Amino acid sequence: MADKQYDWAAIARNPKFVELHHKKSAFLFGWWIFSTVYYFLLPIGAAYAPGLFKVKVIGVINIGYVFALSQFFVSWGLAHYYAHVANKDFDRLTRELVDELK
Repeated sequence: MADKQYDWAAIARNPKFVELHHKKSAFLFGWWIFSTVYYFLLPIGAAYAPGLFKVKVIGVINIGYVFALSQFFVSWGLAHYYAHVANKDFDRLTRELVDELK
């Protein structure tokens, strides 16, 4: 089975690959920062603002529980948004790069 050999250095210098890599890196780095800050707001908020996190919302459910639950929804929303952007932009750029390499 003869596999096609690729010149990976040339692919890495290709303007379409550079654009794809830059867009993905910028997108992922920005959302990584947001996710990290949002994740650490729960323990930091619980430690430094326990009064706020003890405020009752409904019955025994307080702001701390609501914020912790919101982290699930935010992560699902981010995953959905990433899939949307990947399908719209990253896949298009990848397809263009692969077509150019053929």
